[in-house]
Amino acid sequence: MTKGYSLEKDLSLLINNPKYSDIEILCDDEKKFYGSRAILAARSEVFDRLLYNGMKESYENKISFPTINSCGMEIILEYIYTGSIKNESLTKDNIIEAFYAADYFQLPDLQDFIVKNFKDTLEKNNNGNYSPELLSKFANKMPLTEDNIFLCSLIEAVATIPLNTIEFGRLSITGFQYFLTCTYEKEEPFATSEYEVFRYSALLAAKQVSNDAYKTLMGRLPTLEQIEQMENSVRIENKFIPDRNKVAKELELLVEFINFRRIQGQVLVDIIEPLEIVPAKIILNIYRHNTRSINSELNHFRGISITNHANYVWDESVCGSKVIIENNGKVVYAPKNLISWSIVRAKMLLENKGIYEWDIIIEKICFWSWVGVCASKNFDYENPAGRQSSGWVLGSNGYCRNSDYETYYCPSFHEDGARITVHLDMNKRTCSFTVNGTKYPEVSVWNNLPSELYPIVSIKYPGRYRIQPHQKK
Repeated sequence: MTKGYSLEKDLSLLINNPKYSDIEILCDDEKKFYGSRAILAARSEVFDRLLYNGMKESYENKISFPTINSCGMEIILEYIYTGSIKNESLTKDNIIEAFYAADYFQLPDLQDFIVKNFKDTLEKNNNGNYSPELLSKFANKMPLTEDNIFLCSLIEAVATIPLNTIEFGRLSITGFQYFLTCTYEKEEPFATSEYEVFRYSALLAAKQVSNDAYKTLMGRLPTLEQIEQMENSVRIENKFIPDRNKVAKELELLVEFINFRRIQGQVLVDIIEPLEIVPAKIILNIYRHNTRSINSELNHFRGISITNHANYVWDESVCGSKVIIENNGKVVYAPKNLISWSIVRAKMLLENKGIYEWDIIIEKICFWSWVGVCASKNFDYENPAGRQSSGWVLGSNGYCRNSDYETYYCPSFHEDGARITVHLDMNKRTCSFTVNGTKYPEVSVWNNLPSELYPIVSIKYPGRYRIQPHQKK
């Protein structure tokens, strides 16, 4: 290759090249790399302090890193020599080691790149969300610090997965402890009810003890869906639990990060307490709180309740006949022959209590765009939403509308790519919007919304709308 045309390509020739190196780098798995002292020190304060400290490292031709794996060091050298990393260099098998090494050598730009690569890969990955495995690796490699950008990204990704869909073995008990610690009483999107959080915790703890304990608890802890299908009582037959005390001991690591006040009282009495794996003091304190509290009803989800990502799609059975839904239900668009507005509803039912948030990306604007919610009953999908008493929408003209009553809300948005975030507070039965990054207050005249709602949009040619879970910038 001819030299002198590309600095990046020329410097890449130096990576792990004995010909141009004056020091050997030894990793924890005994793999050896070759490096240049001057380049390493110029690019990393940590290398500079180690290699030019006037002590023995300054004179020896070897340096050891007993906590850095070779796959992480490989990424570090690529970045130090060329100033960049190819996306394909990072995989789910080396990304945790790479981030740990970037943290160790104090390379914040590389850390940011690794996190961005993880988010981009996760969004494009069609083979499932592998964040539970990465969180387990992270917990085994790095200490718990809630301001760690990669940990926050992993926690956010795992929180969007209903726990009862994560097979045991994918998420270690230490990784799960990190997860509970970082989500406890935090206002972030969360896909699992608190009862299911307890159920997963108990089963994971039992799995660490014995298969007999695990199988017994599987029979004693129905899913929330199974509980809802039971008639009259949810009481489960009381059976002996093998290694009960050992299970309770394992569960101690997790139970302090479970808010039992978010679990239905009957479930607490009939299912959880008889297991005798939760400290009696915790159960007693919940009973006392519920007795004394005037309003002890809490949302059954920690953070911001979200539905399964599978429901963040447009419902083909509830939309105009001419609209076209594609991209696995995430995108709806209007063909040329759709000259009048058509209402499209999403699959997710928003009910009970909780705060629900989702984004509508207007990839292609139409003459007027309308975004909002409708009631589950008494709504006509053939007529404009804002003209009905059971429809509440924000228009691209900046006005909110319900029953033909309009009120000015925000500046108009008539550009392709506009991002509208709907914030629905079912605790207060109110709604607000964020338009292109600017958050606006609750719509003052919408102060008593129904208990069951669906997301909707109104669309006409050439409109094209995408729906997705709210993604914070």
